[in-house]
Amino acid sequence: MTPPLTSPQAYRENTVLSATPAQLVVMLYDGAQRFLRQATVAMQAREIERAHNALRRVELILAHLDQVLDHDQDPRLAAQLSAVYQFWLSHLRRARFDQDPAKIEDVSRLLGELRESWAEIARG
Repeated sequence: MTPPLTSPQAYRENTVLSATPAQLVVMLYDGAQRFLRQATVAMQAREIERAHNALRRVELILAHLDQVLDHDQDPRLAAQLSAVYQFWLSHLRRARFDQDPAKIEDVSRLLGELRESWAEIARG
């Protein structure tokens, strides 16, 4: 008897369920970067609805990251990260309003830098 084949969704679910908190943050950053790339491409192609939908997904990820900050463990760090997330959200709203993909790329670059710090923490 052969074991059942696992679907990509089951693999993703297992990966998420077995991840450490730092690894989960890295996964969220990776998802945000993927949607930022999609938004940039869509905005450059003047596909406003597709750009909006991708940006909305990034905004939801950033809002979630902001909401789960542990202000009790390190209030100063949590406040700094919250300020960064709020800046990114504001910058993305401006990008949407101005239809400026360069602003999206700014956020993607900064997010990538912070992602690397989280990846280092996740590696332990």
